[in-house]
Amino acid sequence: MEANLIEKMKTTARIANAAKEDNNGVYIVYMGASRLPNGAPRSDHDHLLSVLLKRKKNSVVETYSNGFLGFAARLSEEEAKSIAQRPGVVSVFRDPVLQLHTTRSWDFLKYQTALKTDSTPSSPFASSSTGADTIIGILDTGIWPEAESFIDEDMGPIPSHWKGSREQFLLRHAQGREWARHTRRIDCGWAAVSGASYYGLANGTAEGDRQVQESQCSSPGEPDFATDPIAIGAFHAVEKGIIVVCSAGNSGPISSSVVNVAPWILTVAATTIDRDFEADIVLGGNKVIKGGGINFSGLNRSTVHPLIDGRSAQSTSNQHDEADARNCVPGSLDDGKVKGKIVICESTDENYEPNDKFDILKNQGAIGMIVIDNDERQVPSKYGTFPIAAVTEEDGATILSYINSTRANCILFYIESNPVATILPTVMIQNYKPAPAIGYFSSRGPTFGIKNLLKPDIAAPGVAILAAWPSNDKKEALPERDPPLFDVLSGTSMACPHVSGLAATVKSQHPTWSASSIRSAIMTTAIQTNNLHAPITTNTGSIATPYDIGAGEISLTGPLQPGLVYETETIDYVYFLCNMGYDANKIKSIALAVPNNFSCPSSSGSDSISNMNYPSIAVSSLKTNESKTVNRTVTNVGDEDSTYTAAVEIPAGLHVEVVPNKLQFSKSVKKLSFQVTFKLTAASKEDLFGSVTWANEKYKVRSPFVVSNA
Repeated sequence: MEANLIEKMKTTARIANAAKEDNNGVYIVYMGASRLPNGAPRSDHDHLLSVLLKRKKNSVVETYSNGFLGFAARLSEEEAKSIAQRPGVVSVFRDPVLQLHTTRSWDFLKYQTALKTDSTPSSPFASSSTGADTIIGILDTGIWPEAESFIDEDMGPIPSHWKGSREQFLLRHAQGREWARHTRRIDCGWAAVSGASYYGLANGTAEGDRQVQESQCSSPGEPDFATDPIAIGAFHAVEKGIIVVCSAGNSGPISSSVVNVAPWILTVAATTIDRDFEADIVLGGNKVIKGGGINFSGLNRSTVHPLIDGRSAQSTSNQHDEADARNCVPGSLDDGKVKGKIVICESTDENYEPNDKFDILKNQGAIGMIVIDNDERQVPSKYGTFPIAAVTEEDGATILSYINSTRANCILFYIESNPVATILPTVMIQNYKPAPAIGYFSSRGPTFGIKNLLKPDIAAPGVAILAAWPSNDKKEALPERDPPLFDVLSGTSMACPHVSGLAATVKSQHPTWSASSIRSAIMTTAIQTNNLHAPITTNTGSIATPYDIGAGEISLTGPLQPGLVYETETIDYVYFLCNMGYDANKIKSIALAVPNNFSCPSSSGSDSISNMNYPSIAVSSLKTNESKTVNRTVTNVGDEDSTYTAAVEIPAGLHVEVVPNKLQFSKSVKKLSFQVTFKLTAASKEDLFGSVTWANEKYKVRSPFVVSNA
């Protein structure tokens, strides 16, 4: 199993390089399970390879025979279509270029968990052995093994049952923290590094057991599980008991933008933590506006500079209109009007980044720039030594009002008074509230084309995460400074390794648990409130829904003792493929455990997806005064003799009934089933959200649900 992971990780880079060399003419020929249902090896793979190599030497880039059968080869489009018709071939698709979903976060999660459970914040991660010797395999762009985070001094020998070596990325002490280069250090780097920071910001100890990965991911749109390489690889990993965690994507806040939506994947959204990178703006009269972003400028409070807005600095050229000037579009502002001034710019255009705008402004003689952008304020950009700060639209309106009122007073009272400001270098603010909040970029549900499957599954810190970085990356260096050993990045790729590390911890504590049990434990114990004890919100301040955060923010202690779990078996995923319309013959080629006489149920269809034994519930196409019932089964992993009672959070316009509403487990009764019936009592244009929670005096097992009439 470990060798499989290494093989896939190593070949990812080789395929990518081959694709570049051959103008992306590399196709993946996917042939499904590596063995027949009776356990015998398949011969069609070797036969097809032999035929291809006889006709086209050196065309094969890589072969796959461990987790699944297939190969990657340089093919013409006609050859690919021909091979797709051969017996035993499930699909043939062009090797895709996958986009990346690019210290304090774990302390924040501990504190949030303590708030929720009244437990000691350091538990359960106080033990240095937590998650030890658990393997995490990561698809990434590469790592920087020289980073201090990966020093393996004072560690014992590699366990004898491991295959491979350290150089093959069999990573130990996987607990999960803030730092692959970046992501690999978040979930499973092993050495604690004191004084870790980004040029003095986010200073602290980069604790052991983490690593950051820049996750490779699918693109938004209707999924095809027979041609999605991430979904394919994940399916075969889950068949072998490996939990697969993927980032939800960075296409938010657009609806239905979530990716990596296969039900056998644990899909992760991104949230903020209680750390703010604050770049204060001091106006005349010492009024302070709390801006954001990361700048290391040399401006200070003692010296102020004239302040002007883009509209007032508009060039007389006819090439740009007032909207361009408000946005400080390069070429739209007059040199003489911005020279020696700080310029405040809107950010409603999408063609220029703040740094690009300031490059031009600086050449025009401007001193600094203020950007009005809610998103830039929430997710800090790095501005280097440029005096740039981002402010919310509300604070931007305050600054513009100050500019206009100062000018008005000057005219009205004939006094010499001009608007002035300065931009201070960034400082780090801890215990920022409210946190967590959903990162604006985090991809959202509902699941495109699969309304009866709720995604994302869970949320974790993914905004402004500090992690190890290659020490030779001069592009990230400040002028006349060495490259940083740690960097600050945002993305669902930063959130994903937090969950990977948590999953590894749960696996180490419960080695016999299945991948679906671990996923269930993480989801059903999630947190829905922030550090103000209020519901988690989006970046706009609205209450986050399961389309934003799935079941909620991860808890560090809850998954270790979830009480009950929803076990989803491989056959459940097989029926899911049936319900998605896949042909039974194709499914038999994909899945290892499907017998030859398998056929999809005649009742297969999208509605049946709601009945998959998943930790969340999604019901679609529910009309007014109609009812739909879904089934679930829970397995007791808590106290042997225990009773749980159902509690339902119900939105207006919906009636929900759980039958039975009490579950009683004993030594002989480990599994119990129940039904949830939904009835729409009033028409609703919006999707409706709520939850079903099984609880007793010790455990709370919560499942979010969504009901839609579309």
